[in-house]
Amino acid sequence: MPVTVLLVDDEPLVRTGLRAVLEAQPDIEVVGEAADGAAVIPLVRQLRPDVVAMDVRMPLLDGIEATRAVLRTVADPPKILVVTTFEDDEYVYEALRAGADGFLLKRARPAEIVHAVRLVAEGGSLLFPASVRRLAERYGDGVDRPARAVLRRARLTEREAEVLRLMTRGLSNAEIADRLVVGTETVKTHVSAVLAKLGARDRTQAVIAAYESGFVEPR
Repeated sequence: MPVTVLLVDDEPLVRTGLRAVLEAQPDIEVVGEAADGAAVIPLVRQLRPDVVAMDVRMPLLDGIEATRAVLRTVADPPKILVVTTFEDDEYVYEALRAGADGFLLKRARPAEIVHAVRLVAEGGSLLFPASVRRLAERYGDGVDRPARAVLRRARLTEREAEVLRLMTRGLSNAEIADRLVVGTETVKTHVSAVLAKLGARDRTQAVIAAYESGFVEPR
């Protein structure tokens, strides 16, 4: 079955470009388009896409609120990939906090766009560690007390804490396994435990919590 994608952007040229890139792949199908976040929920319910490529800045309902609405109201929601012009935009950070699975720059090369869609469709999180560090430093709340309390209550084991630190660097499960000299399945178990203890939807949410709690420093 192909990976199905819904494109949401108020610029027709951007949607056309993304559609051309994605539909050139035999395993990806663009099933719909929308020009504003306000149209996302009805289309998601109708089309059931695997991935929503979501612009963050739109006139009626921006990508942040649209992301929150989808994750709050849609059963078994799709993966959400934020598409943005500027990687240091506050909107990007807020979208990640809202539950987006990662972000992609509009100037990305076709191969990078295809990789991003495939990655999030498979359950991965598309993070760029240096960019997330800058975003956390610029727009995060410093050591956020609620986030700090969550980390304290989580009682991560020493190995789980080590895995979380490596996650904040953007390492995949395989890369973490190589670093720790353990099996990939062992890493998956640790990652699942970290997400469960933090109450995080995915790796992106865990990384954001790690920064906002002071568990790792933005710099």
